[in-house]
Amino acid sequence: GAAEGDDYEYERRYSGAFPPQLRARLRDAARGMFVFGYDSYMRHAFPRDELDPLHCRGRGPDHDPSNLNINDVLGNYSLTLIDALDTLAVMGNSSEFQKAVKLVIDTVSFDKDSTVQVFEATIRVLGSLLSAHIIITDTKQPFGDMTIKDYDNELLHMAHDLAVRLLPAFENTKTGIPYPRVNLKKGVPPDSNNETCTAGAGSLLVEFGILSRLLGDSTFEWVARRAVKALWGLRSNNTGLLGNVVNIQTGHWVGKQSGLGAGSDSFYEYLLKSYILFGEKEDLEMFNDAYRNIQNHLRRGREACNEGEGDPPLYVNVNMFTGQLMNTWIDSLQAFFPGLQVLIGDVEDAICLHAFYYAIWKRYGALPERYNWQLQAPDVPFYPLRPELVESTYLLYQATKNPFYLHVGMDILQSLEKYTKAKCGYATLHHVVEKTKEDRMESFFLSETCKYLYLLFDEENPLHKSGNKYMFTTEGHIVSVDERFRHSLWQDILPGEEGSAEKMKPNELKAVNFSSNCNRVPDERRYLLPLKSNYMRQIDRMVGLI
Repeated sequence: GAAEGDDYEYERRYSGAFPPQLRARLRDAARGMFVFGYDSYMRHAFPRDELDPLHCRGRGPDHDPSNLNINDVLGNYSLTLIDALDTLAVMGNSSEFQKAVKLVIDTVSFDKDSTVQVFEATIRVLGSLLSAHIIITDTKQPFGDMTIKDYDNELLHMAHDLAVRLLPAFENTKTGIPYPRVNLKKGVPPDSNNETCTAGAGSLLVEFGILSRLLGDSTFEWVARRAVKALWGLRSNNTGLLGNVVNIQTGHWVGKQSGLGAGSDSFYEYLLKSYILFGEKEDLEMFNDAYRNIQNHLRRGREACNEGEGDPPLYVNVNMFTGQLMNTWIDSLQAFFPGLQVLIGDVEDAICLHAFYYAIWKRYGALPERYNWQLQAPDVPFYPLRPELVESTYLLYQATKNPFYLHVGMDILQSLEKYTKAKCGYATLHHVVEKTKEDRMESFFLSETCKYLYLLFDEENPLHKSGNKYMFTTEGHIVSVDERFRHSLWQDILPGEEGSAEKMKPNELKAVNFSSNCNRVPDERRYLLPLKSNYMRQIDRMVGLI
């Protein structure tokens, strides 16, 4: 009947081998996309922070201090160039990488009267400087010769300088949770907001921890860890969930929404990634606890991804104290979660959640910032070239090697070319239905979206070769998973907690995480669809594709 015909439709479109020539062509297209964006930025916008891809000009901080959308991110420090450094290395472009690093060293200063968001400056700038520093000083040089002649740890010193300018955010807070914004010259502005989001305050540990361990100075890791501990201590004693906005002086939850999207996403991501990098047992224990509460309270739909009756699994937004549904939208940032599930071995569940976001992408050729799953329509219709769906697609491909994910990547690449390419660069979609453009190309387009797309199609990348172990920060920067980050030169990470800083060897992760029993995908399913076609059709129906 018609249903079997449809099933065959999915099989025909997605399964079977993916020709290597096509793959090489897509790899080159992803590189071309990066090059067009990067070259346009250098030609029309550098040394300003961002490229305006429609008007072909640069943009810096806005003179109106209330324009946080711009000023939180743009600090008048050539943001896009810094954020793109390790993408150049991953693509093997040593001449441009060396040129870019020298430009950053010679022209960028953080002694600026700019008020920036601590979180954005940390993940986009600090993380990129550290990543490039690690690449330059790596004795193995896996990406080709990325060394800098007479390099004297300048990027590390710059990272240190920036971090010191961010430190005032951690002072004069009764909870230890940092202020959201800081002026790089003057510290925390006098009229500062006492409210911050969980992700912004609790996702600084990877970058601050690496910095501390490279410098042998525990200050940075200590303040970042204190913030995580403070937030963790404020979770609901009923559900174990955290909210999304908190008052840093009183510890009162102003935003009681618990979800996986904006305001919360990277908090969970960094609990796990801190553990992977530093091996502190408490980080894994917090993560496992948080993951269990997410499964218990946020997950809706059938129990198994690939069998049984009922709706496809979906993670919703609930009240942190009661677990009651708060709204019926999901946001595009949540599309990162399948990638995180891959890292802990929950591959089956990741396949299902990813399929849901991909179906939304297929419907619009982009992911709306917020999508209402009840109304089957965007609640917030713009798409700023975000990487989260590509990131999950890449990590799922690495985990399953199922060619389905190469098809997904091809779809995403083609939509980006078709709808977002502008006169000089790629532009934010103002409205995913009408495909109108906005004059903005966020720096994460070059640091993440292009990088993950390129890596998806570049099977031979040094990053994928055994013996090179890398982890991505939440801004897509690569850091090597390295013995040297597993030793801290200081014993007690937090006051009064001597002795609890037990280290675990990386291979102990599985033993502790047996609850997720590492749902491996059986080999015979490797060339079939990762999700049975009747379930794919069900998801397509759910987002109004059929």
